Amino acid sequence: MWNQNKAWLHYVKNIIAADVSSAVFLSSYLNYMTNSRCYLTALEIVDLQKYKIIKDSNKLRSALRERTKVPFVFVVCKN
Repeated sequence: MWNQNKAWLHYVKNIIAADVSSAVFLSSYLNYMTNSRCYLTALEIVDLQKYKIIKDSNKLRSALRERTKVPFVFVVCKN
């Protein structure tokens, strides 16, 4: 697989893939993750103004909607 010369193409929504089927799959997977918000289990929000780390998924959803524009509030990946 790695010895083959493949041209990586840049598609819409900043998707980079070697062929069209991979790009379509990645696009549909990203849409699914965005709509279902399954990625929230891998995130934390560090709020330096309130000296808090937000880990609860319900509080994460509301903080992502409201507090990300506030200075010193950071979205952090647990991985």
